[in-house]
Amino acid sequence: MSPLLLSVLLCLVSAVAYAAAAIVQERVAASPSGPRYAPLRSPAWWVSVLLNALGATLHVAALAYGPLSLVQPLGALTIVFALPMAALFVGRRAGRRAWRGALMATVGLAGLLSLTNGSDAQSLADGERWLLAAGTSAVVAVLFTAAHLVGRSVLRSVILAAAAGVSFGMASVFTKSVAEEWTSGAPLAEWTGLLVLSALAVTGLLLSQASYRGAGLAAPLATVTVVNPVIAAAVGLTLFGESFRYGTAGTVVALICGAIAAGGLVQLTLDRMTVPPEAVSASDPESSASPSPSSSPRSDGDAPRPEVGQRIDVGAVPGTRPHLEVEMRSRAVAGRP
Repeated sequence: MSPLLLSVLLCLVSAVAYAAAAIVQERVAASPSGPRYAPLRSPAWWVSVLLNALGATLHVAALAYGPLSLVQPLGALTIVFALPMAALFVGRRAGRRAWRGALMATVGLAGLLSLTNGSDAQSLADGERWLLAAGTSAVVAVLFTAAHLVGRSVLRSVILAAAAGVSFGMASVFTKSVAEEWTSGAPLAEWTGLLVLSALAVTGLLLSQASYRGAGLAAPLATVTVVNPVIAAAVGLTLFGESFRYGTAGTVVALICGAIAAGGLVQLTLDRMTVPPEAVSASDPESSASPSPSSSPRSDGDAPRPEVGQRIDVGAVPGTRPHLEVEMRSRAVAGRP
């Protein structure tokens, strides 16, 4: 097998691993119980962590056998693989708008990455690294705060996914910087860079996990998939001396590709926001119960309460259930006078 073909194969398997990890994360987030950010007691979540690690390892191995211009665009296929995999394994089918948005995001991102030229890359000075780490922390903190100020769960999830993408993208930047400066004679000389990239990777993982709650699979995954390499490419263009191929024409085409990818994210977000209430998945805890037309919507903080009618007792049902089954007993049967 030629090195180029092996690189393509590794990259495709890496995209499948990332897609499988996202599906598992979304299913963990669909559970009404457990923490939003770090479900450490969930075995399935740890499976998703291992799948993410496998995807990252295969991606790095693909870069060792093939050119960056080929491997990076193929990595954008994660969202395309995730949709049919979700339909096949968990019965989560995507509509036309979701597919259109996913394809737009993938094509736009692949085109953008294929035009990035990293042949004249430069390394970062220590001062630039710390400034970059501080700026990244500030951006992630702003996005995190904005996510909790947004009322709608879909927008909140997309903003959290964007923050995760920023964290992952900057982790890639620090990985590149550490790899260029690392030497076998002083393996721990880059311990500060390793510490920063580890913190960014963990932050991105926790934020991406939280982004799946209340928004399904496609919109958060596409947001992370697009924002991650775009942030890394932007830093590469501004700080590493990278450039777009084909001069001015390549820059114009890259901007068009970026607009196409952004349009795909908008399509995915609107697709989730316009889903009819009866079609919303049980993964959205805010809309898992369909109220009657005469009842008022209930906030997340309302606790279930018993309703007592004439000769009927209705007990509280703990947790959140998309379909409730209520057992009704007359007081005589229940042993009451």
